[in-house]
Amino acid sequence: MGLMISSFIILVAVALSNIVARYVPGISSTYINLAVGILVGLVPLTNHLVLAFNNDIFMIFVLAPLLFFEGQATPLLIVRKKVKNIVGTAVLLAVASAALVALAINQLVSLLIPVDLIIVAISTPTDATAFDSVIEGRKISRPLQKTLKMESLFNDATGIILLQAGILWLSTGHLSFWTNAREFLLAAVGGLVIGAGLAILLVAFRQYFVRSSNNVISSQTLLYILTPFCIYFVAEELGVSGIIAVVAAGLVHNSEANRSRFSSPRQMHLGIQINNFAGEVLNSFVFVVLGISLERIFFARYSAMMTSLQWLAVGVLVYLLLLLCRYVYARFFVTDKQRRTASLFALGGVHGTVTLAMTFSIGSQIASATFNFILIVETVVIILSMLVPTIVFKIILPRDLDAENRLAELARLRHEMVKVGIQRVKQMKLSPAVQASVIYDLRDQVQKNSLPAFFRQWQAVTANKTVLTGLQSVAQRRALMHAFNAERQYLYELAKQHVVSSDYVYEIYSEILLSESLVLDPRNQLI
Repeated sequence: MGLMISSFIILVAVALSNIVARYVPGISSTYINLAVGILVGLVPLTNHLVLAFNNDIFMIFVLAPLLFFEGQATPLLIVRKKVKNIVGTAVLLAVASAALVALAINQLVSLLIPVDLIIVAISTPTDATAFDSVIEGRKISRPLQKTLKMESLFNDATGIILLQAGILWLSTGHLSFWTNAREFLLAAVGGLVIGAGLAILLVAFRQYFVRSSNNVISSQTLLYILTPFCIYFVAEELGVSGIIAVVAAGLVHNSEANRSRFSSPRQMHLGIQINNFAGEVLNSFVFVVLGISLERIFFARYSAMMTSLQWLAVGVLVYLLLLLCRYVYARFFVTDKQRRTASLFALGGVHGTVTLAMTFSIGSQIASATFNFILIVETVVIILSMLVPTIVFKIILPRDLDAENRLAELARLRHEMVKVGIQRVKQMKLSPAVQASVIYDLRDQVQKNSLPAFFRQWQAVTANKTVLTGLQSVAQRRALMHAFNAERQYLYELAKQHVVSSDYVYEIYSEILLSESLVLDPRNQLI
């Protein structure tokens, strides 16, 4: 019961924070999610109802599906082309950074080197969603974006293996390089094999039914939703990386979607909508949880934090040294090897909730005082990794004017398109009732009908005052089809003349097709 109430409160916070973000266009929605999470933690009632952070629940029910959807959004062909970069950033850079920074911290601060390794290992995974938030509204090269995304998809497993090595070293006093190397290969390669293998079996099973007369869309969709949970659980039970397994499964499903999208269009469309919806909700969920966790960490450990500032020194050192390692690596191995590119790559190593989840996962494995210290240090690393690039990118990156003008341009195109559609309807011989109904529907495409107008329509339909006859309904459907056709033709001419961006035309064109499906497809109609 407590888990249900806790999830409900966080989901409400997600919904409200995303609405608030629409009214604060200058600030990334991620920061609004974070701020609302902190607010939930500050209010005694909601803070009491939200359960303490549970690493296992978070990894299975939030991170696994999120990584699965992110993997599915990544073409397998890109991964094949970027294998060298992925191994370099997700493995070599992570391991080298962990070793160098741990040794440097040991020399600069009087901490046990296994503790240093644990701290740096937890700081290894990067977060693609957090990176997107710090560059919002700014232009950055697509190759660099892809490199950073590939790194964040695969470096979690490296961080987990390094973390296990650090904990083992702390508890036994010994570090076995070959044992840990073997465990890493087993976890990573095993995760890839298990994830891809199970995904292929599930794809074959679902495709068999998609291509038969016995296909059941509800069952297919349910199997699809359960896929990341099942694969993560099986992989972890077999002792390999569940994170790598769900990423591999997502990549396999990307290829499936590309070659079966017309086999069952309704199923494919529903799957895409589930992907988009779940991805947006889970991303926001992650940062609301992060906000709640940061608030609790600060207030629960305020006294210890004020006693000594060693945690702050270590947190700042870890972040700066990791930044330096990333910069040096980028100067030799990433894209054009220019200083600017290296600086962007270094700052792009943003940390988020995965770092926090890994920190909480060691709570029962080390001494309480050591855990509290590591938790506060990682909090500093997370905050710095988000705050510093947000400020620096605002200074060094150009504004994304295309993104800023996008909404205004789309609104203008929709307005002109609807004018064409309404003009076409007025040229037709329709009864006043049918014409008024069709024009009302067309005006809804650009939100030109006021709230009072909607309630008048709603009241009239409810009171059975404006229900059209059978012949009038047929005339209404035909009028809408003619109007939509005129709108599509208008957009087609714009695209042919290269007057506006094709992306804008395709986006609005697809909206018209969806609207038309609501008119024509019996399964999309509510009455």
